[in-house]
Amino acid sequence: MTSMVLGATADRSPRKGPGRVLPGFGLSLGYTLFYLSVIVLIPLLALFLKTFTMTWPDFVSAVTAPRVLAAYKLSLGASLLAASVNLVFGLLIAWVLVRYEFPAKKLVDALVDLPFALPTAVAGISLTALLAGNGWVGQYLEPLGIQLAFQPGGIVIALIFIGLPFVVRTVQPVLQDFEKELEEAATSLGASRWQIFKLVILPSITPALLTGFAMAFARALGEYGSVIFIAGNMPMVSEITPLIIIGKLEQYDVPGATAVAVVMLGISFVMLLVINLLQAWQRRRAGMQA
Repeated sequence: MTSMVLGATADRSPRKGPGRVLPGFGLSLGYTLFYLSVIVLIPLLALFLKTFTMTWPDFVSAVTAPRVLAAYKLSLGASLLAASVNLVFGLLIAWVLVRYEFPAKKLVDALVDLPFALPTAVAGISLTALLAGNGWVGQYLEPLGIQLAFQPGGIVIALIFIGLPFVVRTVQPVLQDFEKELEEAATSLGASRWQIFKLVILPSITPALLTGFAMAFARALGEYGSVIFIAGNMPMVSEITPLIIIGKLEQYDVPGATAVAVVMLGISFVMLLVINLLQAWQRRRAGMQA
């Protein structure tokens, strides 16, 4: 009897072809690797190979020019600021959508995805029309000395607009699946609302928050369409890095454009690595506390 049970167990082992959970695993894996190679790996490899055609002094000169450094500073600073704002307000919006019932809730929930559906150029033109000196909002701000359009402030607003859904849609399902019994137990022990949020809810949603922050930052770092209209594209003031790359390509300076692109790619990889390490640390900490 024991040998029969062992034999039946062995027959159902996932190592054997007929017992695999995913039929056609080899074909699926091969297609996945081919697709990733064509869409991701080969273009990245071509980017690096084109950069290798430059000498080291030429590469350093291309990526450290004053105009390029100013674009780095603006792109990174605006992206970090926009992602930080989305981290706070994205959590707030996700919390309201999950925890409260109010009229037109489904409409508000649908509006969160508007930046996904709206073409980025349309978003940029709309924001420019609103924030320009003669716009609906800008005409009231400019007399107060507040100029947003064609300034770094307008770039931040555009990046907040396109990055907000990433945080909301990442945090929202985690809040929906959160166990209310934990909050009730903390309440019965005398914890205040702030203590419940800080010690019970926040540790559970922190990995989702960090993921949403990383996605919003990565999207903002490479954004072009919604920013190009509202930025003004003034060198050393409101010129973003993607515009530097486009300008070099228009001047047929392909190695210089790829050099700047490689630097931005490296910054993005480092940022994502840091976020993944923070998520792993948070999961280990939550496991130890449990």
